Amino acid sequence: MEKTIELAVIVAGIDEEYQNAVLDGIKKCAKRYRANISCFCSFSGVLSNKKFDVGEYNIFSLINYKKFDGMILMTNTISDPVEKAKIIAKVKDSGLPVTVLDCDEYPEFYNIKIDNYKAMKSLVDHILDEHKLTLVNYISGPAANPEATARYEAFCASMEEHSILIDNDRIYMGEFRAADGKKAVDQFISSGMPRPQAIICANDAMALAAIEELSNYGYKVPDDIIVTGFDNTHNARHHVPQLTTISRPLEEAGYKACEILIKLSNGEEQEKETVFEAVPVFTESCGCKCDNPIDINEHKTSAYKLLNKCRRDISLLNRMTTEIAENDTAEGNLRTVAQFIREIKCDKFCICLCSNWDEVIAGGTPSDPSYITFQTHGYTSKMSAPLILDGGINIPVDEFKSSEMQPVPLKNGGNMSYFMPLHFRERCLGYYIFVNSDFPTKSLLCHSLMLNISNSIENIRKLLHMSSMIKELDRLYVIDPLCNIYNRNGFIREADETFKNCKESGHKMLISFIDMDGLKLINDNYGHKEGDFALQCLARVIRDCCRGDRICARFGGDEFIILGENAADNDIDILESVFRVQLDNMNKVIRKPYSLDASIGTIVTDVDAGSTLFNLITKADEIMYEKKKRKKTSRYLRKE
Repeated sequence: MEKTIELAVIVAGIDEEYQNAVLDGIKKCAKRYRANISCFCSFSGVLSNKKFDVGEYNIFSLINYKKFDGMILMTNTISDPVEKAKIIAKVKDSGLPVTVLDCDEYPEFYNIKIDNYKAMKSLVDHILDEHKLTLVNYISGPAANPEATARYEAFCASMEEHSILIDNDRIYMGEFRAADGKKAVDQFISSGMPRPQAIICANDAMALAAIEELSNYGYKVPDDIIVTGFDNTHNARHHVPQLTTISRPLEEAGYKACEILIKLSNGEEQEKETVFEAVPVFTESCGCKCDNPIDINEHKTSAYKLLNKCRRDISLLNRMTTEIAENDTAEGNLRTVAQFIREIKCDKFCICLCSNWDEVIAGGTPSDPSYITFQTHGYTSKMSAPLILDGGINIPVDEFKSSEMQPVPLKNGGNMSYFMPLHFRERCLGYYIFVNSDFPTKSLLCHSLMLNISNSIENIRKLLHMSSMIKELDRLYVIDPLCNIYNRNGFIREADETFKNCKESGHKMLISFIDMDGLKLINDNYGHKEGDFALQCLARVIRDCCRGDRICARFGGDEFIILGENAADNDIDILESVFRVQLDNMNKVIRKPYSLDASIGTIVTDVDAGSTLFNLITKADEIMYEKKKRKKTSRYLRKE
């Protein structure tokens, strides 16, 4: 049987049109050659939250490079230069063949290049030559992005060739986000400089946002200001006015990036660089005539389908959010998630959780023995997959190695798996896997759905943490911290139940009241720390005397109590004899210069309607006190 080729893709923002188109090409190629694609995706840089980005970028640490035959890098979609450098370093160390989209920085990689420079220069030349403009502003992508750099350099070259001075106040450095278009226009308008005649944008998202913000200021495009973009996205083509932009063969580039790696795996040599041409589209936003007007009926049909799908996804998300809010257990939460994921077209869906996802986080500092931190980088070596929907049926896996990535290996080739991080802020909880589904790339709500599931799992973790804290607080309320047996509160709570049972059943109750002898002498001669030790030793003796359903407690200071139900009269002698033997044994073990001793008074009594627990304890206390009085001294000190 021929080996299935396994390829990995590293990308951010898969719900955007550029990534969509490239991934469509990769998917098409993988299906043709029956290769498996593992796409590691983050939504980093979307929410402007550094802690959130830490959790998103962590998905790239899941990649086990030994499992793959090649890598496809879309690092041009990752805005953080530090994270990008980490990825490049790991990829280089892997020794795998690599195709990279639009990046000339690494000659050892196979570069799939679209000529951004030539296309942008043609567009700027058109604005300066055909429209005779001289006041031109520019909205750039991030400086660390090679595509943004090429586009900006083309803008500068065209301006210089036309002897137009480049004013830095007319340049806005953005991040390829729509919000940058709005911010740039606000900056340009408030600068006090003469109004620009044109705004050249490094992508369509920023251009469309710029047009909208210009309209808020009362400016019309192109009558007052020309605006151009880059990418020829769906929104750009269907905007009014239709956007002058650059059309790129993105799907072809994705297909080629995948095909090169497949052919290399089959021993075929490939060119180090593949260059695709981009084509300017001159249309309404620069005042040119639209050569390819949109088909209104086709647009209506497309818009209806998009809106209808969006409504369905919103309904799913809202219903799921409402349902998971009702859950207070991990099992119930995952059942609810499964119920709604079944509505999404998907061959397989997995939730993989770190082994420590529900770990209680202690306070303090790293130097404290009780200090527990949470997972922020990497994944635990062992994972669980409590939810694996395969054909709509949940087949969970209790444990698998994170190095395997897939909890259950895929049975054949031609699959597209999307690995996405499951986290709360920077805290790593696990990851999701969608197999053969358009939902991650085509739905506008995939990211929102994952955020809701992640938050619900974090809420379950917090409930578990809270439950643990309540148990600990309850333990502190009823347990004596020095002697580690019940305190007075714990005794009364347990004893009330025993007292009630004896009254109802007619069984006799045993109560022993114990008072330590000579604690003051120990404290005065050897210190309070030694006195505490003596109390602890006596508590162990008393605890060892409690068998079956008997309970014991430190009733206060140096007083202790034993209580039990279903007792017989001869239990008094048996208990007190065992107590004396255990006390002698403890003295032999601890070998202290003092003798550990105590007075004990025990009763076995019926519990009738007129009895109270307090009265019965008082009777045992009186017996103990009479015995203590008969002792010549309450403590015998050994001679040094």
